[in-house]
Amino acid sequence: MSASEIITFNTPEIANPFDQILTDCQYDPNKIPDRYENHRTKRNAQSKSKLLSPEFSGWQTDEILHMLHTQESPFVDPRNNLTLYARPPSQIRELVVEIQEDIQDVAPCIWVTPPDFLHLTVMEMASGRTETDIEGFLSHLRNNGVIPDLVDYTFHHRTRLVKPVVSYDAAAMALSFVPAVGEEIADGDRYTYHHLRRDLFDRLAATGLLMKPRYTVPSAHVTIARFITQDGFTVENSGPDGVHVVDQQRVAALVERIEQINERLRQTYWPQANGDILRKGEWVVGQGKGLELCKGRSWYGGGENVVTGKGFP
Repeated sequence: MSASEIITFNTPEIANPFDQILTDCQYDPNKIPDRYENHRTKRNAQSKSKLLSPEFSGWQTDEILHMLHTQESPFVDPRNNLTLYARPPSQIRELVVEIQEDIQDVAPCIWVTPPDFLHLTVMEMASGRTETDIEGFLSHLRNNGVIPDLVDYTFHHRTRLVKPVVSYDAAAMALSFVPAVGEEIADGDRYTYHHLRRDLFDRLAATGLLMKPRYTVPSAHVTIARFITQDGFTVENSGPDGVHVVDQQRVAALVERIEQINERLRQTYWPQANGDILRKGEWVVGQGKGLELCKGRSWYGGGENVVTGKGFP
């Protein structure tokens, strides 16, 4: 697919996928955190039930990530992306490292995201494309002159994320947050992380860029670990074929550890009754540095940094 085929300069109005939640919430920002909380709570409950089921057959391992770390000859990830990332500030990176170490205590073979790769996907403009495709997208944005406004957007529109929890499934784990309500903008409405995503989509769509972001559900998460092997979670079947099967006790131990971590996060880093929040329990998006426009093989948080926006202390 050529660049001219993936970019439409005079598109009809593109429906903003982030508008639906605002509509469902009757544009009341106080209702938005509940949508995010309900989403992750339901998802974790479903994951726990699946992992602890006798029918659980093993992790959904990331084969590309596995090859990147195990093949003797260099393996090149064929997927190229164009994304606006928010990199976590130092206190959130510190919290992630603590959680990763706790998880590795019971899952030593799990792959953990390096600190420099940690990211919040604020807006995905293209994923799984060729290098030529991505260069076409990037050239389009440059020609429209919108890049400075995009990467600096969090400098002028402050949004907070709070209430960290480890979200998990059979493929990966993430530190997830819910939007805080209370940041004011010029027109007096309270501005949340979900409003931020809605506004960035509108600005990109106004250039004629046709996007299909994968992440439109009410989630603000930073992937912190992925399964790339079944090692440590299987036992040899006592049957004559010697087939390895899932070690249900080891899986249950990992689920229990995640539950313990989450209880500690709630007790320590969630807002207290008097409104106080410890430093590691709050992330003001754009703190330290603005949004990062990242291109290339960035599926796991790497890639090439095109430009980073203006941050604040």
